[in-house]
Amino acid sequence: MASETIGGEGARGGLGAAELRTLVDVEEGTMAARIYSDPQIYELEMERIFGRAWLFLAHESQIPNYGDFVVAYMGEDPVMVIRQRDGSVLALLNQCRHHGNLLCRADAGNARSFRCSYHGWCYDAAGRLVQVPHEKDGYLEELEKEKWGLVRVPRVERYKGLLFGSWDVNAPSLTDYLGDATYYLDAFFDRTEAGTEVVALQRWTVHANWKWQAEQHASDMYHASNSHVSAMMASFMPEDATTPPPYERFLDFAPDGYQYASPLGHGAGFFVGGGTPGGAGGGGGGMMQPEVTREYVQRTSPDKARTRLGEFRADQVGLMHMTVFPNLSFVRPVNYMRLWHPRGPNETEVWNFVVVDRDAPQDVKDGWVRGATRTFSSAGILEQDDVDNMAMCQRGVRGFMSRKTRLNVQMGRGHRKPHPELPGVVSNVFSEEAARRFYGRWQEMLLEGQA
Repeated sequence: MASETIGGEGARGGLGAAELRTLVDVEEGTMAARIYSDPQIYELEMERIFGRAWLFLAHESQIPNYGDFVVAYMGEDPVMVIRQRDGSVLALLNQCRHHGNLLCRADAGNARSFRCSYHGWCYDAAGRLVQVPHEKDGYLEELEKEKWGLVRVPRVERYKGLLFGSWDVNAPSLTDYLGDATYYLDAFFDRTEAGTEVVALQRWTVHANWKWQAEQHASDMYHASNSHVSAMMASFMPEDATTPPPYERFLDFAPDGYQYASPLGHGAGFFVGGGTPGGAGGGGGGMMQPEVTREYVQRTSPDKARTRLGEFRADQVGLMHMTVFPNLSFVRPVNYMRLWHPRGPNETEVWNFVVVDRDAPQDVKDGWVRGATRTFSSAGILEQDDVDNMAMCQRGVRGFMSRKTRLNVQMGRGHRKPHPELPGVVSNVFSEEAARRFYGRWQEMLLEGQA
């Protein structure tokens, strides 16, 4: 019989399965505040979620040629993602096998070999140990170099230009892991025959747990009309007006929209219709894009996408946020892709990629970068709202008493509704159905294989 104590080597003391089952109540729509700050829970996340899930590594456009590499993280484990001579991609633990030194210190580049700066052990692009200083007089030619290559991520697969890796050799295929989330992913990454490419990467640190914004991007359209109201008021102000619209106009702002939730933990929310903010003909996240980019999207994007996605996704799905469980998120039409890298229970390193149509003109690509920088970068006028909210949430759950409380995720509970065009569990865009599914899957993975 499996032990009721969860937590392998490295878990701090272990947590009982019965206790873990109390952390999230999906049916009731509540969760324990301690899940955001408890170091024991964090250690289990590293082992049972980040050690098993499919995690985003890189976009293929970042490593087009043999020897091209980028560094990435799988949880807190640093990895190198390297294009091989035959066009395949390997992900290797970024750790010298001698004394554990970080092998590659560059963020990206092209290399045929990697030499450790500490003792000089050298590995080729496939991770084989090929040269060791003092092999004759130090190791007396007894070192079995073939046994000391870099540790490989055993599973690497791709979907629409996105490269994912998993440490779990028994993980389901990537397409099975994504499930019907691919319907929504394609609205980002399959709008044109040419596909997409990454054109910018920005990074910053937030003093908050990684789950806050992963959940927000899966489920939370609710915060926008309050947290981002100042930007919305300015953006929707007519050019000939002298004062912005009243604040109250935005509090109950409720255009048509839907929220998608998956039992696999993925989620998305979006407005529909060309006349709504974010629709093909509206503003939404694109309201702060340069004119050249807005004009390109409105003129070319629907026609290109209809034959690939169908009219509903091409014309109706507008301002959209999404999370692929556990820590990969997107927002269009701002066209950013996010990774929430955990850095302990109270800190997250944010990696923000700007993703554009590969076949778009250069001035349009540049416009997307400017728009994303203006809105959702470390200095973006909307990102600053979110960063402050996340940090204040974290401060609100770290105290002795505050971490004992339960938090409410009940919005829209019991009000799912089928939709003929949309797969998965669907509810109103203002809902927390996807949040409940996110935390439900989170809890399931912590419990997998236990009594």
